[in-house]
Amino acid sequence: MSSEKGAHRAIPFSMGMVLVTMGVVYGDIGTSPMYTLRAIMHGNGGLPTMEQDVVLGALSLIIWTMTLITTVKYVLVAMKADNHGEGGIFALYSLVRKCGGWLIVPAMVGGAALLADGILTPAVTVTTAIEGLRTIDLVHSIIGDKQGVVVLITIGIISALFFVQRAGTSSIGRAFGPIMCLWFAFLGTVGIIHIGADLNVLRAFNPIRGITFLFDGKLNAAGLMVLGNVFLCTTGAEALYSDMGHVGKANVYASWPVVKACLILNYLGQGAWILSMRDNPELAAMGTTMNPFFEMLPDQLRVFAVVLSTLAAIIASQALITGSFSIVSEAISLDLMPHMKIEYPTEQKGQLYIPLINNILWVGCIGVVLFFKSSERMESAYGLAITVTMLMTTILLTMFLADVRGRKALAVPFALFFGAIESFFFFSSLTKFTHGGYVTVLLAFAIFLVMYIWHRGTQVEMSQRINLPVATYLGQLDELRNYNDIPYLADNLVFLTNDPNTETLDRDILYSILDKRPKRAKAYWFLNVSVTDEPYTHEFWVNDFGTDYVFKVQLRLGFRVNQRVNEYLYQIVAAMVDQGRLPAQEHRFSIYERTGHVGDFRFCLVRKVPTTSADISSWDLTVLKAKYLIRAACGSPSHWYGLTNASVMYEYVPLFVGAKKQHVLRYVEMPTTSETASDD
Repeated sequence: MSSEKGAHRAIPFSMGMVLVTMGVVYGDIGTSPMYTLRAIMHGNGGLPTMEQDVVLGALSLIIWTMTLITTVKYVLVAMKADNHGEGGIFALYSLVRKCGGWLIVPAMVGGAALLADGILTPAVTVTTAIEGLRTIDLVHSIIGDKQGVVVLITIGIISALFFVQRAGTSSIGRAFGPIMCLWFAFLGTVGIIHIGADLNVLRAFNPIRGITFLFDGKLNAAGLMVLGNVFLCTTGAEALYSDMGHVGKANVYASWPVVKACLILNYLGQGAWILSMRDNPELAAMGTTMNPFFEMLPDQLRVFAVVLSTLAAIIASQALITGSFSIVSEAISLDLMPHMKIEYPTEQKGQLYIPLINNILWVGCIGVVLFFKSSERMESAYGLAITVTMLMTTILLTMFLADVRGRKALAVPFALFFGAIESFFFFSSLTKFTHGGYVTVLLAFAIFLVMYIWHRGTQVEMSQRINLPVATYLGQLDELRNYNDIPYLADNLVFLTNDPNTETLDRDILYSILDKRPKRAKAYWFLNVSVTDEPYTHEFWVNDFGTDYVFKVQLRLGFRVNQRVNEYLYQIVAAMVDQGRLPAQEHRFSIYERTGHVGDFRFCLVRKVPTTSADISSWDLTVLKAKYLIRAACGSPSHWYGLTNASVMYEYVPLFVGAKKQHVLRYVEMPTTSETASDD
């Protein structure tokens, strides 16, 4: 047996991991300069309206939004709230869940909204980058304004991205890291060049500029609603927190200042270019297709910029995909989502791959691209979901500061300050609802509904779950295995159980053995599988209750170990036979010359079935049925536990949640033939 303790090991700072961080974490926020100022400009009426005070005000809002939301809230506060090195809204909920049962609601709402954003991000960023091809005269002469070509290219790129996820985020991060370093160097350099043409844009660092612009109706045609577009500059902030477990917080701390500086420089450069070109009639005539990010580049650099921005857009998509895997994994551990097959391509537990989620995200992204077709329409749906996530994170962080850290004096101003700012962003983003934001809402609601169904269904199940002491039933199990009138089902009858307690057993399992249909076996095995934080743990212990026929087994496997339960159980049985704790199980007939001392196995998976006679509300009964449909759609446990080639049986037992009061039937004498005739 292994001696590994399964303790969490934080990912240390290293230049190699900083490179991975650049490739995994910053794709989303790193591509925001491609569309943020464009959205603000067109929301304000177009290029001719971009006077100096407008540009400086918009830039000031961008700079201070990134500073307050990303740097202060996420980097300085949220990243301190890690759960054994893992970040994200569910990791945060794990820290505060004991502070109040109601906190499950903001956790589920925020997680659902973040997953919805993970579907939108690849669609909007890749489409925006591919549309940049039109700014190249040669390409434009070939594809013209045909959006269908852009859609096809976008779908091809997104499909390729989801296909390579199986390689793992570490491999992808090392490949993408150098590209993102080049991308941020490009952003900063281009920004510095254009800032030199008009140093007045540096006055945007004054926050008064942003506040004045926000509330001045003469300058700001959109009013407070402009915040919905300003917010696009910080949509990737949540990734810094949720991807922390992939790369380590030390590497985020080291890289974020450089990333932020490059982003601000580029925004300032775009602002300087807009000021110099606001009277250009040719650019003004382009309308909403005019994107300052691409247009400010010289023609000889534009091809390089489009290619690099496309790669950056792919990496932005990667950041949300890896974040989505982390979120779902945490939701599964909190029993907010069904058990799904999780693969670990590397030896870091934070770097994982979930095939089913990968496929769902892929289909969702393709659907968004086909529905909206253009990046301008997608931007209407973009950002709304993430404002919801940020608000929910603020609620949970407030509870963390107040109850976990005991710093209520800090928690109250934190909640008021960030709650007010993010509420402004949320309500301004609501104006996008009828223009495409409803797609985000529908996606988030669908994900939330799955979480609610799973959580509520589990609550109903737990309300009836009874763990019985195994020792109480040893006599009946011994009598059953020696009862010759019932044929043997198997030498070893194995039940998988979620109960890690070595002394007790779920009543439904004992009901299946003794009541449902008595199951005779030479030995009964009750197996619980636990996944450790170490990659290659191989441990087990056994409670035999002083018998040689009933065994409760705790099997501890590392997160990178394939859960081939049948193979490991064979080793356990063989070890028990060698130790004399289990009689040898000889086989008389076999195609092999020597069969050893281990008999055959039969695995039984118990499934609960809600009945109409159960004393629960019709809503809870509907929720339970929906939960079991979701569970069936997520695949068979026989695949998760490596039982594909084993002998597996499913046992369906009634869900005992009390029974409705039944009317007692009254016996009456059967009427005679004459009495029946007279009634007619």
